Amino acid sequence: MDVLELIDKLDDLIHNARPVPLTDQVRIDREAIFELLDEMRSTIPEEVKQARWIVKERQEMLAEARREADRMLAEARERVQHEVSQQEVVRQAEREAQDMLEAARQREREVRLGAEDYADEVLGTLEVNLGKFMKAVQRGRERLQGKSDALEDDGAQEQGAD
Repeated sequence: MDVLELIDKLDDLIHNARPVPLTDQVRIDREAIFELLDEMRSTIPEEVKQARWIVKERQEMLAEARREADRMLAEARERVQHEVSQQEVVRQAEREAQDMLEAARQREREVRLGAEDYADEVLGTLEVNLGKFMKAVQRGRERLQGKSDALEDDGAQEQGAD
């Protein structure tokens, strides 16, 4: 289950909690909240692993683009050396080699930028999810704090009545 679904479950649990009579507090099943929090803790590392995998894939794509550029450059150099005897042929080969090198560099730039954009998008989504998770946890803690404050107030009132 993903973090957003777990946050929705936590939110539903809090919103559907029974009210405490004569207060604005609610009763919440602590075990259910702890279970959801445990699931969230186990889900977040998985999303971090996915982000790391994306970064690794990006690096592999960049390395592949560099290898392809090197291969294309080596290929162009071999062609130049093979036809060195004729001046015009040599000039033509150099022009083609430069074109191939520029094309390889352009392709590498496109692949790199695309991979960076994709990794940034995934990391941005992860950042938003983590923010939502933190807000949900904060709300839950605030509500739990409000519940324990209400219980302390009720206990103080009962002692005053004695």
